[in-house]
Amino acid sequence: MDTLNIDRLSKLEGIGCSRKRREDPRFIQGKGNYVDDIKMPGMLFGAMVRSPYAHARILKIDKSRALALPGVHAVLTAEDLKPLNLHWMPTLAGDVQAVLADEKVSFQNQEVAFVVADDRYIAADAAELVEVEYEELPAVVDPFKALEPDAPVVRDDLHGKDSGAHGARRHHNHIFTWEAGDKDRTARVFDTAQVTVKESMLYPRVHPCPLETCGCVASFDKVRGDLTVYITSQAPHVVRTVVGLLSSIPESKIRIVSPDIGGGFGNKVGVYPGYVTSIVASIVLGKPVKWIESRTENLSATAFARDYHMTGELAADTDGRIKALRVHVTADHGAFDACADPTKFPAGMFHVCTGSYDIPNAFVSVDGVYTNKFPGGVAYRCSFRVTEAVYIIERMVDILAQKLGMDKAEIRLKNFIPKEKFPYHSAMGLEYDSGDYETALRKAMDAVDYRALRAEQAQRRNDPAAEWLMGIGICTFTEVVGAGPSKMCDILGMGMFDSCEIRVHPDGSAIARMGTITQGQGHQTTYAQIIATEAGIPASVIEVEEGDTSTAPYGLGTYGSRSTPVAGAAIARAARKIREKARLIAAHLLEVSPDDVEFDLDRFVVKGSPDQTKTLKEVALAAYSNVPEGMEMGLEAVDYYDPPNFTFPFGAYLCVLDINRYSGETKVRQFYALDDCGTRINPMIIEGQVHGGLTEGFAVAMAQEMPYDEAGNLLGATLMDYFVPTAVETPKWQTDFTVTPSPHHPLGAKGVAESPHVGSIPCFTSAVVDAFSHLGVTHMNMPHNAYRVWQQSHALGLDKR
Repeated sequence: MDTLNIDRLSKLEGIGCSRKRREDPRFIQGKGNYVDDIKMPGMLFGAMVRSPYAHARILKIDKSRALALPGVHAVLTAEDLKPLNLHWMPTLAGDVQAVLADEKVSFQNQEVAFVVADDRYIAADAAELVEVEYEELPAVVDPFKALEPDAPVVRDDLHGKDSGAHGARRHHNHIFTWEAGDKDRTARVFDTAQVTVKESMLYPRVHPCPLETCGCVASFDKVRGDLTVYITSQAPHVVRTVVGLLSSIPESKIRIVSPDIGGGFGNKVGVYPGYVTSIVASIVLGKPVKWIESRTENLSATAFARDYHMTGELAADTDGRIKALRVHVTADHGAFDACADPTKFPAGMFHVCTGSYDIPNAFVSVDGVYTNKFPGGVAYRCSFRVTEAVYIIERMVDILAQKLGMDKAEIRLKNFIPKEKFPYHSAMGLEYDSGDYETALRKAMDAVDYRALRAEQAQRRNDPAAEWLMGIGICTFTEVVGAGPSKMCDILGMGMFDSCEIRVHPDGSAIARMGTITQGQGHQTTYAQIIATEAGIPASVIEVEEGDTSTAPYGLGTYGSRSTPVAGAAIARAARKIREKARLIAAHLLEVSPDDVEFDLDRFVVKGSPDQTKTLKEVALAAYSNVPEGMEMGLEAVDYYDPPNFTFPFGAYLCVLDINRYSGETKVRQFYALDDCGTRINPMIIEGQVHGGLTEGFAVAMAQEMPYDEAGNLLGATLMDYFVPTAVETPKWQTDFTVTPSPHHPLGAKGVAESPHVGSIPCFTSAVVDAFSHLGVTHMNMPHNAYRVWQQSHALGLDKR
């Protein structure tokens, strides 16, 4: 490419350019606009009264002392919401959830009453004055005990119902049974297999814990009948639909605005009681009402992640070829089934649990269970239970390798789906779009000098005086993202398409609006880059808007790594519509046939006559003044993209840990992460997203957990107890990539931000277990904090000097 074209290309800042994030200047100057920054005349403040018990009857609620406090305007309870039929609300999983506790509470810190006052301090004081008389009931927090015949009934409202949103219920605390694969054929393979392995493991309950907690500002205009809600939501259009269903206000009169959001990670997908009560209070009182939850409220009452009790089995030949996989899961959903999963998949995309391997037979079953814990089940930086699915298969492959005496890298290379078999149809019914797993793993092994690491480990194991154990972990994962195809995915009946609207102004600048909403992913930067490449408009003059349902086209939001796979495709297709209309206008201006005009970076050129050109900027002006006869003025396009399939990014990770046998202290010596996300839009942003995902994966694997005692008390509801790593604790990450484009995506892009979270967690566990595997240890449950690692060392007698 000549110097002139390189200069033109650099000015576009399109796909492949490490363009600096356009969002950052306002954030680093403290000029972000978050929900708690919203101020309105006459605005009131809400605070929740929450239950100290995990399970109790509500005998009486006395509001009198709270209402007598100067500055208090209202105290709402379920009895106040019943006339409006708002005391219960639908969940994204097809269940219903109490907005304010109706006759009993089912988890600690459940919402019991909502106080509205002149400021947040009066509201907090008044909440303390609401007197609630409880009759404590037995609680159940173990999902296996919850299925025992005499277990406490978590949901009285479901008494006598033997079916739910996802089929038959076999127990009063049973929610659903979901199955995928061929049960009988898989069983026959296990009956005749030469080698089988089986392991039970817990993926503990954790929490996304975004920097900004959840909140909203609701403002109802009684004269116009309009409702405006500023909200911390990853899916504002879905919230508008839910609010319309609950309130009977037409969606055309509802405006949902998600301004800047301080992290989501799945925590801000659902609709929470604080949103509903704020809206009701604003409608009743005729004033704006703000509700912002505390950190403890966020950790103890908004959506959790994981809590999967899994048993995995592999059947194989003696040479290590895997013949079948069988998995059973008992899934703890808490008091209400509020999982943010596509309607048809109550266990999300867990059926990707065959992973990167050519496993011909597989069967999985998942039982959802109610317990006296807070509800949720969100895709914490993963796509609908993919993290759990990857964890089980990666752990089982390690365990099989250990039983056969094979190296864990060797067994993976033996069982990978060959690249020539793509598109690949898995035994669970998924169609993987593309992959080259062997190339990725071999590149990773070469990068860390895998043979030398194994030799060092063997030498250290032969030294009985060695203070530090050495563990080497491997994870070769495949994720499924880009939810999703409407033929397979919907939320509350809405197909999971996404959208883009582009409007080019006469001066050649543009504004683009999408149905997604950024929470730090850099959409304003990368979306403009897609348009720059596809339409020839410099990214610097493209404005990107999201999060306002009154201006953005309907979309299903940002979660499950669907921004680039779904919205990015809509953007590319809308930009191509712009480009095609611009080409017709350029031909008109150049007085040639459209067939003789082709697109070249930022302009249109007459074939064979490179000096005859019209820039996109020149065409933009003509679009409003001089178009071909019969063509309407303007240069605009809208696209709604319903993908034909998911996308399947993948990666190969290797981790080296040093573990002190006497104290359990664990040091991350090296972590190498290779990701393949298909076409790379902005390499710098990709690297930043990978670093973020790896850091969260490190936190989950090594320290995060939300434990309960038998009475249902949450033992880790503050940041004194719940680990969020800082720069001090975070390891140094070594990142790399391969590029295997998706054949069905308009750009070949697959998505990346969640992959490092998905892949790093089993990689850490693989390394920790590997440090003890020569002594017969096959698995250790997370989190791998120093105490738990020391317990394993102590059990093996390694801590004796």
